[in-house]
Amino acid sequence: MDPRLSILPNKPGVYIMRAKEGTIIYVGKAKNLADRVKQYFQESNLYSRGWKLPSLLPLIAKIDYVTCASERDALVLEEKLIKQYQPFFNSLGKDGKSYPYLKLSMSEDFPRLQMTRRVVRGKDLYFGPYPKSSIVKSLMRFLWKSKYAPLRPCKWNFSREKELDARKINTCIYYHTGQCPAPCTGKISYEDYRALARRMADFLEGNFGNITENITALMKAHSDKMEYEQAAVFRNFLHALSHMKERVLVGRFKDEKITTAMENTDKLKRLAEVIGMHKLPAHIEAFDNSHLFGREAVGCMVCYINGEKNHEHYRRFKIRSKLPERGGSDFAMMEESVYRRLRQIKRDPSQAPDLILLDGGKSQISAALNAYERAGMFIPFISLAETHEGIYLPGAEESIKLPVGDPALNLLMEIRDEVHRFAVTYHRKLRDKAEIHGHQKQEGLIDGKDPAGRDL
Repeated sequence: MDPRLSILPNKPGVYIMRAKEGTIIYVGKAKNLADRVKQYFQESNLYSRGWKLPSLLPLIAKIDYVTCASERDALVLEEKLIKQYQPFFNSLGKDGKSYPYLKLSMSEDFPRLQMTRRVVRGKDLYFGPYPKSSIVKSLMRFLWKSKYAPLRPCKWNFSREKELDARKINTCIYYHTGQCPAPCTGKISYEDYRALARRMADFLEGNFGNITENITALMKAHSDKMEYEQAAVFRNFLHALSHMKERVLVGRFKDEKITTAMENTDKLKRLAEVIGMHKLPAHIEAFDNSHLFGREAVGCMVCYINGEKNHEHYRRFKIRSKLPERGGSDFAMMEESVYRRLRQIKRDPSQAPDLILLDGGKSQISAALNAYERAGMFIPFISLAETHEGIYLPGAEESIKLPVGDPALNLLMEIRDEVHRFAVTYHRKLRDKAEIHGHQKQEGLIDGKDPAGRDL
């Protein structure tokens, strides 16, 4: 087995197999990229899939991959790539079959809600795609029965200018049973019917309002009365509703975003190669400090997932260590910031990054080692020098110098610049706040009161 397969992440995504000349010959999806791709190279699986695998393996020269947020996202991206590139070994998926969408025909005066597998540009609204059509159909039936936004179920072609034939109206069971708002008869105005359509659009966009809570209450009420069939109907609706919430947003996978994801993967592969990591550093956390002669000293951390900023996991630390009165100590500040982050990770190991990056030179390596010793744990880390952009590894005397434009160096410099910006911004915020506080204290204006203690 190729040792390079060891850097594949244990995450959902799509793998793209290429021939020597770069042609895409197979595209597949996986819940776990590392496990799935390795299966191809296990001898026990070689003839388990007929002719395809023995024929495919000798042609594979390179495997690219794109990590996704979920298996559903991977499923839709796989379909998009298969349709775009038509790989030879993807015999399934070439028949043009696609996943279902819900179509709200806003191009009509009186819109309808339909299921379709074909998206056409225009005024109509499309929602999805949805990997399971059965659940979506179940949801449509419930919405119809509950009259949440009762749109006409018929396929008759009529408008404000073109009235529907009276004979067709007379044969409509939905009209006679009062299940349809019957815009064909003028029973509901054009404006009111369009409002129903907009309500349905809001719902399909995910604006569920209090509907989940209301349905849960109804389900519980029927269950308490031992009306289990009715309770099951509401339970199935909630299940369908959760499926709607988790629908795959195929728009997320624009061509340029696929390209960016592949470029980021190449950068991470190159970084792993440069620093000798046996796994892809998909989760990187970087640290930097900022202060003014030791005052308002802060440490900051930024997070990158798959080569992209993840603002949700940024962290800020007010330095608690006693620093020299004249000037700060970058060494002590870095040690404190890293140590406090390691304590958080120790409480919740799922937060652990694959790699830690320190902004600074060789001296910061010692600071991190002190923090690791205090915390009693270790995470791979490197330091990037500010002057000559050298990469320092623990225990190495010399730095690794990469040529300008190297993908790994570009990624490290981007992360280093981002954490520096974040630290300086936070420091300035605290410094400005301290200056305002000092001015108020000098003038006797503290906590919004004048020198006599009266409210301002």
